[in-house]
Amino acid sequence: MKHVAILLLYILTLIGPGCSGARPRHPNDLCDIFREKEKWYKHAYASYERWHVPIPVMMAIMRHESGFHPEARPPRTTCLFIFPGPRLSTAYGYPQALDQTWEMYKQATDRRGAERDDFADAIDFIGWYCDQSHMLCGISKSDPYNLYLAYHEGQGGFRRKTYQKKAWLKRVATNVRGRTKAYANQLASCELEFRKPQGKCLLW
Repeated sequence: MKHVAILLLYILTLIGPGCSGARPRHPNDLCDIFREKEKWYKHAYASYERWHVPIPVMMAIMRHESGFHPEARPPRTTCLFIFPGPRLSTAYGYPQALDQTWEMYKQATDRRGAERDDFADAIDFIGWYCDQSHMLCGISKSDPYNLYLAYHEGQGGFRRKTYQKKAWLKRVATNVRGRTKAYANQLASCELEFRKPQGKCLLW
């Protein structure tokens, strides 16, 4: 039995990093992300084709929302400083989408089986949400700073400028803009690895 346990542990060690639910080892390098996660570029590009939101924008938003953790959730509050209380919101998964917003997405896109811990569904959601922000708030799809503010505050909150009194949120939006630029530069150097040579580089 001891030998069987050792063998199982060895197998899990070998397959662990390749599991679809594992976070990328190098989350700050988009080329490494797509090399490690072989299907992610395909799904990200499919979302780009559908919603015309640049891949670096969508990936930067996901990076700052969940750190590419498929089961990310907000922290719990505490009761009497001891017992775990309810979570701060219903945000969940790669896109940190709220329950109600996710239901709106599924109905609007007719993706009834979509799941927030599935990368393909999550990246499509981010593209859809940014497309909504473009239509409802007039935000350019190449403007990660304001797209992120609308993503966090909702389109209604963005129009009411609820972010104006949240210096921390504006700092995060600035980080998303910087991350988008870095991702765009990285992808420009490696995108042909993931596409046919005759394809166009659709970054911005």
